[in-house]
Amino acid sequence: MNTITIEKKEYVVLAKKEYEQLLTKAASKTTPVRKRSLSEGKKLAYKLIDKWAKEK
Repeated sequence: MNTITIEKKEYVVLAKKEYEQLLTKAASKTTPVRKRSLSEGKKLAYKLIDKWAKEK
């Protein structure tokens, strides 16, 4: 891991393998999306459609 300074900003250079390991580690920490029942999904869809319709 090396640091580079360009225009007074520091950047870190990583090997591709290390970068991929960081990505998988970060992805595993995210919470999975909760599955909804069909009726819950319909309610959410109608709610979002109404919200988008009001924006236009």
